[in-house]
Amino acid sequence: MDTASTSTVNAIESIYREEGRRLWWAIVAYAGDREVASDAVAEAFAQALARGDALVDPLAWIWRVAFRLAAGELKRRGQTDHRLPEVASPDEQRATELVALLRLLPGKQRAAIVLHCYADRPVREVALALGVSPATARVQLHRGRRRLMRLLEDRDG
Repeated sequence: MDTASTSTVNAIESIYREEGRRLWWAIVAYAGDREVASDAVAEAFAQALARGDALVDPLAWIWRVAFRLAAGELKRRGQTDHRLPEVASPDEQRATELVALLRLLPGKQRAAIVLHCYADRPVREVALALGVSPATARVQLHRGRRRLMRLLEDRDG
């Protein structure tokens, strides 16, 4: 392996250490399924390693690919599993409740919210991940936030 390839592998390993858990939780929030999240994240990192130096922005690419893989798996299954894992701690319980509410949103709105609000990705990257224009991503984000607020109000009211 040459130096550039080694540095690329090191960069991707660093991204995994710094972002892997956060990405996994984002995919769990999006897909509602730990297995889909594990498979999508692992495959995204494996593909990133295979592409190596061809990636201009590995972090953005990995996030985009992980979400697309998860969406593809959900579509392949022809369903979305709304069952959520059992949790023990209050923090995990609150997260589970939020994931349950997110599951009520259409897929693109859910993905836009998770990518932008949880993953802190700019609208440009959200648009790339969704395969839409930035304007459409902003619309999905706005509609998703509005719907999520109504769901939270209904739950608390």
